[in-house]
Amino acid sequence: MRSSVESLERIYFVVCVRCASCVTVAGEGTRVRVPRGASRATVAGEGARAFSRCIMTCAHTVRHLLRCEDVEKRAHGVSSARNAIAATRAEARRVGVARGDDQRPRHTSTTMIAAFARRARRDACGAMRRALANTAMRASASASASTSATTTTTTTTTTTNVQQFRVYRWDPDSGDEPKYKTYDVDTNDCGPMMLDVLFKIKDEQDQTLSFRRSCREGICGSCAMNINGRNGLACLTKVEKTEKGAQTIAPLPHMFVVRDLVVDMANFYAQYKSIEPFLKTKGDAPANGAERLQTKEDRAKLDGLYECILCACCSTSCPSYWWNSDKYLGPAVLLQAYRWIIDSRDEFTEERLANVNDAFKLYRCHTIMNCSKVCPKGLNPALKIAKIKQMVA
Repeated sequence: MRSSVESLERIYFVVCVRCASCVTVAGEGTRVRVPRGASRATVAGEGARAFSRCIMTCAHTVRHLLRCEDVEKRAHGVSSARNAIAATRAEARRVGVARGDDQRPRHTSTTMIAAFARRARRDACGAMRRALANTAMRASASASASTSATTTTTTTTTTTNVQQFRVYRWDPDSGDEPKYKTYDVDTNDCGPMMLDVLFKIKDEQDQTLSFRRSCREGICGSCAMNINGRNGLACLTKVEKTEKGAQTIAPLPHMFVVRDLVVDMANFYAQYKSIEPFLKTKGDAPANGAERLQTKEDRAKLDGLYECILCACCSTSCPSYWWNSDKYLGPAVLLQAYRWIIDSRDEFTEERLANVNDAFKLYRCHTIMNCSKVCPKGLNPALKIAKIKQMVA
């Protein structure tokens, strides 16, 4: 019986200690005391119970076990020890090692206690390694982000590209004459498009600057203006990285100016309305609200027509439209007129052709191709106008 007690004591101290204070913290004596003549099962139960209380309550045990695995950083020892102790408690409940004095596992051998101790030590070491690894990774990531931010800030600060932009300004309420005002803008500190430059000027330098804008994706056509002598959309026109001089931004040419870069589009929309841009039929509508069908070939004829966004870039680049905008429909409106003339579902083709067959409405086009060059959607109004002339002839 004495050999059994001594073997249990050796297991107890090899597992728990390396740290004499753990026994003191646990509030247990240095020996497992059992009645004389007790059975092997009783001795094993007393030893397991003492061992269980010690490793469940003593953080020093876990820390010393971790030190044995060459873990040098102890800053996270307490939290890792708590996690390891919690895991050990759960394992103790699973194998039947109770915390109370009145619960003693039966048939608990010294081999089981030793295995339980090895498992506790392994789990504690693993928890500490993972905690240290995660801490090291976070520290490394933070250092990398800080270095990257510092580098980016330094690069942004040291590399600037200040360019001049001459913007057309006119306020009808001020009584002053129209003029061009020059703004210095760091193009490395704003977006790549001309609309971004206008936003930067309005936000940081002159809040009275007026211009139309909406989608910023080249869909609505609101930001049409004359940029460096060429009509286009400010949201699709890139800023030229050049040192040739100031870049010029002006309203669409030969249009009445409302204020600054905002032009009056009333005449343009009135002309568009005159061609009746909607489907017209002579028969009854299909029963039950069914759609009007057309073949794939007929549908393909509408490609290059329906994409027009009515930005007026093409019409205001045409010299004929400049001098005859009150009579000549212009490239954009004639392009849309052809869109409804060629639609197989429309039944007013002859009437539509008769409506545009006029010396000024149609034949002021001399096919100089300015409209096709400036169209931001890549359409070819001059070609469609030529096809209308062929159909009329």
